[in-house]
Amino acid sequence: MLAQERYSIIMEMLELNKIVKVPELCEKFNVSIETVRRDLEFLEQEGKLKRVYGGAVLQSKSGAEPSYNTRSTKNAKEKIMIGKKTAELISDGETLMIDLGTTTLEVARHLKNKKNLTIITNCLTIAQELVNVPTFRVILPGGILRPNELALSGFISEQFMKEFNVDKTIIGVGGITKDTGITDYHLEETRVRKIMIENGKQIIAVADHSKFGIKALVKVCSIRDVDTIVTNDKLNKKIAQEYIEEGIKVIGYKN
Repeated sequence: MLAQERYSIIMEMLELNKIVKVPELCEKFNVSIETVRRDLEFLEQEGKLKRVYGGAVLQSKSGAEPSYNTRSTKNAKEKIMIGKKTAELISDGETLMIDLGTTTLEVARHLKNKKNLTIITNCLTIAQELVNVPTFRVILPGGILRPNELALSGFISEQFMKEFNVDKTIIGVGGITKDTGITDYHLEETRVRKIMIENGKQIIAVADHSKFGIKALVKVCSIRDVDTIVTNDKLNKKIAQEYIEEGIKVIGYKN
């Protein structure tokens, strides 16, 4: 069994029981104590669990969003590759809604060789990244501006976004599981995100491997509301296959 498959099973056990013990994992996977300890150490570094004596407990992060600086540096190379692969799905002349986030920002950075795009975004950082591309039209809503994220939300943003229909909506992900779907942390921004999803013909979710198996505070949408997931090659094929079986196109996973 590959390490990524063990990671997925460990997280499923934690979601169910809130605790796992080293001996039971050794028996379940038929591996050594050292292998299990390495698995738990890796998952702890990913922020998914907390190691305790003899095992690990679920790291509760559903209500606490990691800081912007933390998210911007974590899995940076993976996010760059996701940005590149997502940009390849965009055609000249299309209309887009782009959600806030460190991964969606990488998507924006890779769009600059496109032509005649109309981009509607509630993220000032993304708008600044794209506003000087000569053939682009960048549209921002009003609303309440959140520090650090530089994201707009609230009633004004929600009403504004309802006025547009676009070819593709690109959304960031706080967490993603097959049963819960896509989740995130900030209630007001999630409301804006839901409108973006409703008004996009095609929905593209961008999520590096660390977001799989995580459940954040607020549900954004069902997994079946998503057409495409763009991820990176640290996501195991078996996990990707679970989403493919739901009719979702998954790009970038390890074959």
